[in-house]
Amino acid sequence: MSEKSKLPFAVLEAIEALPNVVVDATSFAELTTLHVGGTPLATVRCASRDAVCAVVALLDDAKVPLLIVGGGSNLLINDGEVPLVAVVLECDEVDLHLGTGTLVAEAGAVWDEVVDMAVVSGLGGIECLSGIPGSAGATPVQNVGAYGAEIADVLTRVELLDRETHERAWVEASSLELAYRYSNLKFTSRAVVLAIELQLRTDGLSAPLRFGELARVLGIDAPRGGEEIRWPIAEVREAVLGLRRGKGMVYDEADNDTWSAGSFFTNPIVDAEVGEKVRGIVAGRLGAEEAAKMPCFPAGEGKVKLSAAWLIDRAGYAKGYPGHGRATLSTKHTLALTNRGEASADDLVALARDIRGGVASAFGVTLEPEPVWVGLSIDEPAQS
Repeated sequence: MSEKSKLPFAVLEAIEALPNVVVDATSFAELTTLHVGGTPLATVRCASRDAVCAVVALLDDAKVPLLIVGGGSNLLINDGEVPLVAVVLECDEVDLHLGTGTLVAEAGAVWDEVVDMAVVSGLGGIECLSGIPGSAGATPVQNVGAYGAEIADVLTRVELLDRETHERAWVEASSLELAYRYSNLKFTSRAVVLAIELQLRTDGLSAPLRFGELARVLGIDAPRGGEEIRWPIAEVREAVLGLRRGKGMVYDEADNDTWSAGSFFTNPIVDAEVGEKVRGIVAGRLGAEEAAKMPCFPAGEGKVKLSAAWLIDRAGYAKGYPGHGRATLSTKHTLALTNRGEASADDLVALARDIRGGVASAFGVTLEPEPVWVGLSIDEPAQS
């Protein structure tokens, strides 16, 4: 058995014989933007879609657990030995069709490089998603979004590898049940995203601007009512990158304040009456003026969306909150839990539990984590 893997020899031998595959012993701390996580059974790097399909089929047939890893920006993984194989997607080709505005990106393509390529080529629709870390293949899994845009706005098809049949096929985006930070791929192992297809605009203008903060940075009046404002995509991209950098949301390996999983909690979507109950609690705790300013947005069918960052801050967790061990809140944004260097997975879990418990105690709202947790749980262990 190879020192770089704890896989059964026959499985390892079969994988190493595949073209466009490299096996090594890279830890999850090296593969994730949180820089937390132990050592998998093996790290298998796949430089083509065919390689991904072959590796996943071999592991599934041998009943060896695996975890698909793209940019590692949405993972919180336990320390120590992790009993699964990290299958790292390094297939990263991007095809642009300027006449039609169609973009096809392999799953391992760095997402922000995809956005940059589209903007430089004059194709609009994903400029508001600039600076989001991770890979293209991850974008439909949780329907990534920012500044009033989300991948569902432009996604047309996804190439999937079915984990049960090992068949490979393009499926329509409409089959993924895309919703706020959700698809029917999330938290399941039913399929692996191999590539995505987007339909972008060809006129060099952005998707309609829907976010007041972004409009202000661009120096334009915020859109009102049914008004549609579109703007040159290069300017929108630079404005978004500036906003994200100011919040520590553009990953920089040299800056511990960006060693995070981005927004750690999703914005709660609750019944409208629950939203008003929360507003009442805010009024009682912080006064009527603060309650009137509480972010609360329509979310369809009698639902409203609250701001997780606002609730965290008003529950007493300020930017830079010291937290536990080497895990703290970002000094720039209360929604990012960061590794200040050598933080353990337990440090991050303790901080996440602290914040979620504090918000629940203060406002009666339970925050849900956005990253995928492996070998860990945000729920407190049951008392024996």
